[in-house]
Amino acid sequence: MKQFVKLVTALFLTINLNAVNIQDAPSDFVREMPKQGVIVSYYDAVKDAKKAVVNISTQKTVKQADIREQMPFFNDPLFREFFKGFGDVVPQDRIQRSLGSGVIVSSDGYIITNSHVVDGADEITVTLAGDSTTEHKAKLIGTDPKSDVAVIKIEQKNLPFIQFANSNKVREGDVVFAIGNPFGVGETITSGIVSALNKSGVGINAYENYIQTDASINPGNSGGALVDSRGALVGINTAIISRSGGNVGIGFAIPSNMAKSIATSLVKDGVVKRGYLGVSIGDINADAKDFYQNKNGALVMDVQSGSPAAKAGLKRGDLIIEIDSKPVLDASDLRNRIGMMVPNTNISIKYIRDKKTIVTNATLVTLDDEKVVTTNGNFKLFKGLKVKEADGSIVVVEVEKGSNADKKGFRINDMIIQVENMPVATLDDLKKALGAYKGKKRVFVQRNSNVMMVICD
Repeated sequence: MKQFVKLVTALFLTINLNAVNIQDAPSDFVREMPKQGVIVSYYDAVKDAKKAVVNISTQKTVKQADIREQMPFFNDPLFREFFKGFGDVVPQDRIQRSLGSGVIVSSDGYIITNSHVVDGADEITVTLAGDSTTEHKAKLIGTDPKSDVAVIKIEQKNLPFIQFANSNKVREGDVVFAIGNPFGVGETITSGIVSALNKSGVGINAYENYIQTDASINPGNSGGALVDSRGALVGINTAIISRSGGNVGIGFAIPSNMAKSIATSLVKDGVVKRGYLGVSIGDINADAKDFYQNKNGALVMDVQSGSPAAKAGLKRGDLIIEIDSKPVLDASDLRNRIGMMVPNTNISIKYIRDKKTIVTNATLVTLDDEKVVTTNGNFKLFKGLKVKEADGSIVVVEVEKGSNADKKGFRINDMIIQVENMPVATLDDLKKALGAYKGKKRVFVQRNSNVMMVICD
């Protein structure tokens, strides 16, 4: 009986497998071993690239908070005698040091690194590969915190420099190497593959289009090189996702094409001049995909008055599906592409409205030309803080030294993203959110990959 059951079961499974047309892989494969006496190595791929990767050390002065400012009762006569001498100590500033990496991109000493590596540094020192004892003072050429790219320069000639790959031609599965200075141990090379492309929405920077890799990227690798199996630069290592702070196989690199474009602008102008369309945008959910009968696109949530988008006729609820005949994948894709265009660029926009497909044109303006708002005016936020509206974010453009905003820890290029439970993406959002809550309010601010909370009255 058991034999009969087994036979019937086997026959049933065979019929079912045939019914679903399961395909077997070819069985005529061959396993090969390396040739006798031959070492499989990528030495030739990385030997020149590693010479162009430098170690960067920075130091900056961090102002210590005065306890007497934080605790007003120290100046109350009732408590002054009790705490006599305790609050008379003058706070001493401390020196904060950090390490990172950089990539030499020209023989005369221009180096690309991450903005967060040199952020706020009073002094930047570079040591070259193979010579850890000689320090070179570096000059900051420019930073772009929105993309986390910075350029520094050392006064040296005939330096080894790296060649750029076209990151648009990188594919998942490509073998890559991360070169840098992890944990300050010195020159280190790790290997892996490209795990994914065009990663956005990670929440690290305003403009995200990362190459994801499982090549080990650890603290100190930031600003180092991600190279392909030829030794050409495909990306600038910038961040990891990790609960422990160490590598877990999820690292991100800024594509070389983006890094090159931004670095060129920083060297030429000292700043990155971005195009500005003037829309607040969001992604479409499953219901919206059915409604618009489109799987991809960026949904217009708001249009800035007088902006290029307004002049082009865009309205809230429009779904932008193409820019210059190239499909728009989502809100991050649109933000990245507009942000990488220079002002005065004329673009073609295809969008869906009322189930009709419409094409219009817009000429981008300069993002820096948008109005700057002092928040302690109509917005009643912090004294000494000025912000402006960028595409989908509110950016700090000025912090008055010694002001309340300065004491709260605000820095230029911080992004205000939420007030209490209300996300904010425009100046109107900020004004409404601040007016919706009485008394003290929690304000959430994003700086690079970190989010901090401050309290305002």
